[in-house]
Amino acid sequence: MSEATDYSRETESLDNCDVEAAYARWAPIYDLTFTAVFKPGRRALTAAASKADGPILDVGVGTGLELPMFEPNTQVYGVDLSEPMLRRAAQRVERENLRHVAGLYKMDATRMAFADASFACVCAPFVLTVVPEPEAMLDELARVVRPGGEIVLVNHVSRKDDPLAVLDTWLDRHVAPRLGWRPQFPWSIIGDWIDQRADMQLVERRLLAPFGLFTMSRIKRLPVMQDVEAPAEETTLEYA
Repeated sequence: MSEATDYSRETESLDNCDVEAAYARWAPIYDLTFTAVFKPGRRALTAAASKADGPILDVGVGTGLELPMFEPNTQVYGVDLSEPMLRRAAQRVERENLRHVAGLYKMDATRMAFADASFACVCAPFVLTVVPEPEAMLDELARVVRPGGEIVLVNHVSRKDDPLAVLDTWLDRHVAPRLGWRPQFPWSIIGDWIDQRADMQLVERRLLAPFGLFTMSRIKRLPVMQDVEAPAEETTLEYA
C-alpha cells in the first residue's frame, strides 16, 4: 500500500508550541486566506462524514469553515489545539445557528479526552501535516472511532509528479515551524500505518480539486468479527 518516496526527515521539526504560535498568527486571516482553496476538500470530507450513523468528531476544526457543510441531522463535535481558532469556530456556530454542532473543545489530537469507540466517524481536514507525530494522531483517531466506523482524512500528499514537489521540500526544510505545518507529506505515512494495523482498511483514496493538490482517504475500522484479510475496496487516485 505504501509507495516509494524520496521524502527526507532531515527537516525542521514541528512541536505543539510551534503549531499553537503559528495558528494564533493565522487565526485573524485564516478564513480569508484558505476558504477558497480548501473548500472542495471540506465539501468532500463532510459529504462522506455526514453518512455516518452516529456522532461525528471533527479533529482540527480550526475556525469551523466546514461546520456549516455537515448535514443538519448530524451531531458534530470539534476539537483543536488553537484557542484563538476555536473562538472563531464558536462565533461561527452562534452566528449561523449551527444546532448540529454539539460541542467545541481545546484538545491535543494525539491525546484526546474521549472514551474509546465514541464516534461513528472521525474526520480530520488538513490536519495530519500540522501535528508533530502524525502516526500518533492516527492511532488516536483509531481509538475513538467505533468498529464499523470510518476515519476520513483530507490532506496534501506529496507526489513525485507534483510540480510543487521542489517547493514542498524547500519549505519543509527551512520554514515548517513558522508555517505551522509540514509541506512535504508522503503517502507512506498513511499507507504504512494502515498496513501495520489489522483493524484498519482503506476503502477510498482519491485526488481532489484544485488540480489534485489534496487527497481524500476513507479508512474503515473493521468490526471485531470481520475477516481482516478481505481485500480493500480501493478507489485509487481519481479526480473528483
